Amino acid sequence: QVQLVESGGGLVQAGGSLNLSCVASGFSFRFYSISWIRQAPGKEREAISCMSSRDRRAYYADSVKGRFTISRDEAKKTLYLQMDSLKPEDTAVYYCATGGAMTYSCPDSWADAKLNYGYWGQGTQVTVSS
Repeated sequence: QVQLVESGGGLVQAGGSLNLSCVASGFSFRFYSISWIRQAPGKEREAISCMSSRDRRAYYADSVKGRFTISRDEAKKTLYLQMDSLKPEDTAVYYCATGGAMTYSCPDSWADAKLNYGYWGQGTQVTVSS
């Protein structure tokens, strides 16, 4: 059974940091690119970062570039998102997702809000206070 389990969210003041984790099981993690997606109340979901499995190439949305860092540990089957210089507008539920259109490499359309993912985690809440 495929599972993605996020953790690490919480309440932090603006300018602070959080490190999210996404532990994968039930599939060959090392063969899939994987993304972080967030959704704030009343807003469309936003893909903010993707990391390829083939070459560990990282992609970032402009909204988080320079502040967030994606990484993965194949041995632990875990994806990470180090979030620094957090802003109130980063407040959202953060999900990891893979499968579907996600293969070895992040697709050119990785930032498409309607991209087809086969597997989602349950999400972790991040709240940034001003």
